[in-house]
Amino acid sequence: MGKRRTKATLHRGLAALGAEVVQGLRFVCSDMWRPYLSVIAAKAGQALHVLDRFHITSNLNQALDQVRRAESGQLRAAGLAAAERLKNMRWKLLRRRSRVRGRARRELSRLLSTKLVTARAWALKDLFEHFWTYKSVRCAGEFLQYWTWRALRSRIEPMKKVARTLRSHEALLMNWFKAKGEISSAAVEGLNNKIRVVTRRSYGFRTYDAMEIALYHTLGRLPEPGEFTHRFC
Repeated sequence: MGKRRTKATLHRGLAALGAEVVQGLRFVCSDMWRPYLSVIAAKAGQALHVLDRFHITSNLNQALDQVRRAESGQLRAAGLAAAERLKNMRWKLLRRRSRVRGRARRELSRLLSTKLVTARAWALKDLFEHFWTYKSVRCAGEFLQYWTWRALRSRIEPMKKVARTLRSHEALLMNWFKAKGEISSAAVEGLNNKIRVVTRRSYGFRTYDAMEIALYHTLGRLPEPGEFTHRFC
């Protein structure tokens, strides 16, 4: 656990594990944060480095939401009725199509039938979901090339930025298929959710050390002392 998201933090974490453990790692899962990529390559180069699916999906959702907000602002400023189609659509757009039901599904379908930039950005985001269904590394690579080609031709800058990022990390992306069934970031994301809950309720702590102790007790279920300095009702 570290205070900041830096190279030094990851170096300290790996040092705490010990050289023997680090050299014995078979898989490593991370996001595309450049300082982490360089440290992992230097210290655990023997491990298969897998990029986290959760963070890639999050990058696509952030790009889509950026497109929606920009277009909504432009339409409202121009006084166009099309702005109403984007009103209250944020969460409907960010969810998978299969998880949108009832009235929300009908509203989403009406929006996607338009020529709005947001609709085209959503189509790109939805198309990328097919990437995770491939079994073959070669087929997945071909799909990635096709998807990034479409995104770069879309003239939607946030989606183009995601496409450039994915192309620059193609080798690590392909590792997800090589390690499929062997590694999952689900447990880590569960811990991250718990960390966010503890962090939100720790505003009264005066120091980082106090919050860190609270995190260790919450995440590690450390034993509490049988006797307390003060008695409580």
